[in-house]
Amino acid sequence: MQKGQFFLSVLLLLISISSCKNGEDDGNLPSDLIENPNTANGNVNSNQLPKFEFKYTEHDFGKIVDGVKVSFTFKFKNVGNSDLIINQVKTSCGCTASTFTKTPVKPGEFGLIQLTFDSSHRKGYNNKVATVVANTQPNTQILKITSMVVGPEEL
Repeated sequence: MQKGQFFLSVLLLLISISSCKNGEDDGNLPSDLIENPNTANGNVNSNQLPKFEFKYTEHDFGKIVDGVKVSFTFKFKNVGNSDLIINQVKTSCGCTASTFTKTPVKPGEFGLIQLTFDSSHRKGYNNKVATVVANTQPNTQILKITSMVVGPEEL
């Protein structure tokens, strides 16, 4: 009976060890990759921070037909002195989706943020906002897209 219990214990131990996420990518960046020069006393060395530089932060699609999906890609440059890392892009509406550069953007390099608007059942003027959350100071950047959605007979 003891051999059976020992075997069962070893088997359970092996199953629990193999179910751990040893080294698997969980989508989070390691904390040692992000260097935060902010201090608790509020003094910030802004010379060491990454910084967004966008040519455009707003885009107007003009008139589009109800049901059409349109996309615009915002290009940015990291004009700061450390790697710029985008944590997330939050959109103001479920009708707007985003994709963005997921790898760190080194100083002097470019990254992309694409917003896609689904105009289905959105007739009229539309103003959508995306909030980019990154390791910059301030830590958010606002991007805007607008459009006038019309029926096919109105175009």
